[in-house]
Amino acid sequence: MTENPPPGPTQERVEAGVQSYSRKMLAVYDLWILGAVCPAVWHCSRKQMRMHYDRNITARHLDLGPGTGYFLRTCQYPTANPELTLVDLSADVLRTASARLAEHRPKWFRRDVLQPLDLGDLRFTSVGMNLLLHCLPGGMPHKAAVFDHVLPYLEPGARVFGSTVLAHGVHHGRLAPKALEALNRDNDMDNANDSLDQLTTELAKRFTHHRITVRGSVALFEGTAA
Repeated sequence: MTENPPPGPTQERVEAGVQSYSRKMLAVYDLWILGAVCPAVWHCSRKQMRMHYDRNITARHLDLGPGTGYFLRTCQYPTANPELTLVDLSADVLRTASARLAEHRPKWFRRDVLQPLDLGDLRFTSVGMNLLLHCLPGGMPHKAAVFDHVLPYLEPGARVFGSTVLAHGVHHGRLAPKALEALNRDNDMDNANDSLDQLTTELAKRFTHHRITVRGSVALFEGTAA
């Protein structure tokens, strides 16, 4: 007998995740989440994440879940005039990030990254998804569909990179286990079962060349499109 796959998350669960990124939260996100929680709880600093952007970002870039636009504002581009496209389901995130990046005149689309992105004829040489996967509902095999949804828009050799907090297979500090429990309970994260092995498997299915670097509870990943 063939076992049916588990159902995907409900629309209510998807919307609950979006509500976490209110204007009030975005106003303190850089200071609180990136400046305090990431280094103190997850043991991965925003400097390390910014260096990950510096290593992978290109002149024609798509960013899924751009947050406040902090990394796109502070990273080092290979050109003075990068072409930026932002995708998120939260209108507040898109307004905040696009305003911060106004000098680059980014395109933006309000989309659910777990659904086909419908970006027309746009094509990219890099895609970032920093601190995104652990916020998406469903298990790793389900949320990894985000990789499939960007593949049609990639130029050959494009870089796909990002970071995610994992529950298993990484090096948690003292504060991480209780933080994971609370954040999953409150629907701010959905990663209680996410593991390093699962992430490696999903990357290997789609990218011949891929790499993961673990910093505390965080996996910094990158893959190269065929």
